[in-house]
Amino acid sequence: MSHVFHRIGRRRALQGAAAGLVVLGLLLWWLLPLGEDPPSGTIKFSTGAEAGVYQQYGGLLSNAFDRDMPRLKVRLQTSDGSQQNVRRVATGISDFTIAQADAVETYELGHGPGAARLRGVARLYDDYVQLVVPRDSPVRSVADLRGRKVAIGPPRSGVRLIAERVLKAAGIDARKDITPFADGIDEGPEKLKKRDIDAFFWSGGVPTKGLAKLADGLTFRFVPIRADLVAKLHAQGGAARYYRATNMPESAYPSIQNGIAVPTIAVANLLVTRDDVDTRLTEWVTRTVIKSRDVIGKEVHSAQLVDLRTAIYTDPLPLQEGARRYYRSVKP
Repeated sequence: MSHVFHRIGRRRALQGAAAGLVVLGLLLWWLLPLGEDPPSGTIKFSTGAEAGVYQQYGGLLSNAFDRDMPRLKVRLQTSDGSQQNVRRVATGISDFTIAQADAVETYELGHGPGAARLRGVARLYDDYVQLVVPRDSPVRSVADLRGRKVAIGPPRSGVRLIAERVLKAAGIDARKDITPFADGIDEGPEKLKKRDIDAFFWSGGVPTKGLAKLADGLTFRFVPIRADLVAKLHAQGGAARYYRATNMPESAYPSIQNGIAVPTIAVANLLVTRDDVDTRLTEWVTRTVIKSRDVIGKEVHSAQLVDLRTAIYTDPLPLQEGARRYYRSVKP
């Protein structure tokens, strides 16, 4: 009888070992690069301002590409932001970029050069609109900005696109009713600190390095952008449909928010390329973006929100064929 039990135990052990090998094989398939010969060559990746999330995320993503595709050279290009990024990819100046969905739609609706060639790789994370004023400022709403000095972002940025629309929803003409400044996250915090401006708009993932640094030297606060204003934004039509009412998490800037969430608006960020970029390269890029989420997320909190289940929703852009191949390969 003991020999019978011994044979049964051995059989179960072998079955368990076989099952373990299958699981290990699936895990290696998920983690290891596609195929045996990673793509090589050079790609140009347009990011954003030095103190913004796009630049930080792009740099860390470049490191992840280097690990998975060591013969691929990535040239990072700083930029004013989403509007410039979209044009760069559409016109062939860059191969990949990150851009807000509203900036992509605005470019398409304006029939920008090469707009029909734009394709989506992944939906990444949301940008939050952050309207910043000194703690002692009398500004309590967007409408209170009338007559004040306000930084609304560089002309080719996603910040400028959103700021002008938010101001319009509040009945403010950015060209007439305020003194506009073209500063972004690089210069805006310092100008606010010196009181050269009364407020500045920023649209980015949270926390943004430039604002976190400002919190160390200036007590500021966020002006809420409430749901009724978002409804007026949607009434503008077009790309404004991509804005949604939300709350900036109370954990974004703990020393500033004191445990209080801030009503605001959010818009999705997309990883963008063109239809003529090599499909195999794009498949590898897509895989690395999804795989590197947790590693990058340790440095850029927003990256933790990249998710395989939502990454395929790159509206208003159709998926690039390489990205489509990757998502099909991992579909359960």
